[in-house]
Amino acid sequence: MSLVTTHVLDTVLGLPATGLKVRLERVDGDGVQIVDERKTDSEGRVLELGPETLALGAYRLTFETGEWFAQQKRPTLYPEVAVTFDVGEEQGHLHLTLLLAPFAYSTYRGT
Repeated sequence: MSLVTTHVLDTVLGLPATGLKVRLERVDGDGVQIVDERKTDSEGRVLELGPETLALGAYRLTFETGEWFAQQKRPTLYPEVAVTFDVGEEQGHLHLTLLLAPFAYSTYRGT
């Protein structure tokens, strides 16, 4: 399993956000490097997003929410959601959940 996984839920419809593009990026002094890019599955999850281990430092999950809402013919205020986080020593698995609506979102570390 990847060190970083995610789950996206559409809080308006009460359903998983299926087919939403998610990009894992390394953020450092040299800029941004893409580590992996996937789409959420039928449960709104990405369980294989990058390797089992990552170098210590800052990373970002970028969710392509504008494209996803446009495919559903629904308006949104946010063309993307970017969640920046740190990978530290002894941190363990990082499961980052996004609760999504057209005009709001929240995120938290799940299990």
